[in-house]
Amino acid sequence: MNYKEALQHTIFKIISKSAKELGVDAYVIGGFVRDYLLKRGDAKDIDVVAIGNGIALAKQVANNLPNKPKVQVFKTYGTAMLRYDDIEIEFVGARKESYNENSRNPVVENGSLQDDQNRRDFSINALALDLSEAHYGELLDPFNGVQDLKNKIIRTPLDPNITYSDDPLRMMRAIRFATQLGFTIEKASLEAIAQNNHRIKIITNERIVVELNKILESNIPSVGFLLLENTGLLQYILPELTALKGIDEVEGQKHKDNFYHTLEVVDNISKHTDDVRLRWAALLHDIGKAPTKKFSKKVGWTFHAHEFEGSKMVYHLFKRLKMPLNEKMKFVQKLVFMSSRPIVLGSRYCYRFGCSPFSLRCGRICG
Repeated sequence: MNYKEALQHTIFKIISKSAKELGVDAYVIGGFVRDYLLKRGDAKDIDVVAIGNGIALAKQVANNLPNKPKVQVFKTYGTAMLRYDDIEIEFVGARKESYNENSRNPVVENGSLQDDQNRRDFSINALALDLSEAHYGELLDPFNGVQDLKNKIIRTPLDPNITYSDDPLRMMRAIRFATQLGFTIEKASLEAIAQNNHRIKIITNERIVVELNKILESNIPSVGFLLLENTGLLQYILPELTALKGIDEVEGQKHKDNFYHTLEVVDNISKHTDDVRLRWAALLHDIGKAPTKKFSKKVGWTFHAHEFEGSKMVYHLFKRLKMPLNEKMKFVQKLVFMSSRPIVLGSRYCYRFGCSPFSLRCGRICG
């Protein structure tokens, strides 16, 4: 099929012209193609793969643009990036990769387009549009990614056990895409994530937090956190949450499952705000309940001072994940500390639900 209409922006013609001048083939690949087919709006990030030197192509494109934008070169990764008309374009030479067990950083060799598509994380991200003059706009879809888009399936191009073991961050990305797009992770792929969940330990916390934030920023964050828990990833990333799971019973008295309650609160608050600080506060508002849980024959289950304990845990959690220990962290801390207080923090809020405007008891923002 031909998708010339996807390539109407001036930049694509300039990339095509530049590639012809250098005598290389070039393709738009990955997220831009996927989001175009999903009709997700105008993309601001474009990935271009060259069958040759991607950095040289980036420089040639910059030279052919009227404003001669600066090219940022990342020699370690063999990539280059430039900005044009509020669009960020990244260039890379086609490559094949091989991995060792203790690192997600591959050994890279020059390769063909097929090699480059093979190394992609998911079939829906291996879609490519040809930029050559003779085949401009033609879709290359070796793994039936278009069909997976129609069926709303997350599937790896090759053996999922190899895909996830080679680069364990792809496990987080699979769950993030499933959450963002409302897709289902293919059964074999989901099983492979569970089998390789321990491999997440070689991924830096900074990269994990990027994916966690994207899951939290989605419309229904609980989808992602349930997948993280069901595959066993959450125990390595946020053990404070998995510690909340389960219902204990003594002498016929039970408490609620605070893990599922937490996910309900996160979903509720996400209906009312995009503020990721509030969503983090909702996610962590009850983490102090696991270490403070006690049973009393007189009153049953108690979680005395869990808000205070939880607010202290927020600092240690942020520090462990290498998140900024700044005002954002302090804001989350304060909301966790005040999460059970039925008070009004501003005159424009009411007592309709008996809670504060940023109540984390029910996830509403009253007003």
